[in-house]
Amino acid sequence: MKGKKKIVSLLLATTLCFGMAVQVEAAGIDEAKKKAEELENQKKAAEAEKESLTTQLADIISDMEETKTKIEDMEEEITAKEEELIEAKIDESNQYDSMKKRIQYMYENGNTQFIEILCASQSIGDFLNNAEYITTISEYDRDMLTEFQEVVETVEKQEKELQEEYDDLEVMQNDLIAKQTEVESTISGKDAEISELDTKLGDAKATLAELEEAAATAARKQNEANNGYSPNAGGSLISGNGRFAHPCPGYTYISSEFGWRPRPIPGASSNHKGMDFAAGTGTPIYAADSGRVLQASYSGNAGNLVIIDHGGGLQTYYMHTNQMFVRAGQTVSKGDNIATVGNTGNSSGPHLHFQVMQNGTPVNPRNFL
Repeated sequence: MKGKKKIVSLLLATTLCFGMAVQVEAAGIDEAKKKAEELENQKKAAEAEKESLTTQLADIISDMEETKTKIEDMEEEITAKEEELIEAKIDESNQYDSMKKRIQYMYENGNTQFIEILCASQSIGDFLNNAEYITTISEYDRDMLTEFQEVVETVEKQEKELQEEYDDLEVMQNDLIAKQTEVESTISGKDAEISELDTKLGDAKATLAELEEAAATAARKQNEANNGYSPNAGGSLISGNGRFAHPCPGYTYISSEFGWRPRPIPGASSNHKGMDFAAGTGTPIYAADSGRVLQASYSGNAGNLVIIDHGGGLQTYYMHTNQMFVRAGQTVSKGDNIATVGNTGNSSGPHLHFQVMQNGTPVNPRNFL
């Protein structure tokens, strides 16, 4: 009675543990999903900011190109005005020199030339005409000099205005260059931020995938544990001429022998403690010998596990079964249908892992078959 209570308690504890594991995995999945969504939103926001900055940078570059064209045009205008100013100054200087020479000549000759011109007049009308001619020459000199001086002043003023506009454009261009540098630096920062978010997002998705896989595995194992027992055993069958009957008659292909082997799946041992009989799910499994069932329950990596104690220090293990037809404490006979082949626990495909223990040490099952 006490043994049965102990078995029931163990089964309840196992079921409770699986249930708690599933709940913990579910909570972890929800948290991982939330984190992944937050990182995704942060990445989208950063990409939107980068797109806005890229548009802003394009506008700045366009303004810089336009300003550059204006500066080049202004440089040409300033150069033309400088040339015009030089010509005007030359004309002013020539006119001034010509006027000085005439004044000097008249001073040195006591204006006798003008007197001779007046005296050579043939009539009063001619005299008046000559006098007017002399006055006109003097006024012409003054007017031309004044005109050239005004041209010089006008050109100098225009050149000054152009230079001021040129300076303003250079300031504007320098401001645009500073803005370009600032925006490019910000974009570079956003690229780094997006790259970091990509890494974090990848890690979060990987964690989420691991948690979902673990949750699926836990749910599968819980389902396997809940549905491992069935009372519908088949008939008995004894096959073979060895110490033990063949546990899976008719299936002679061994997918993994006893001893060292490459790991078939992550978490599996490279030191294989039994023999793997490859067979389809639902294939009958028979007791290798008579004995008492020590365990018939779900056991983690081994899946649905049946252990039979045959006495004399010998036990046989039947792992990864689909359904078990016996319970712990039950006595079985050699050849009884105790389970069916399955893929429960950590398994790469449907098979029976048949293991023989002698005095607590795994030994090669071939020595008993």
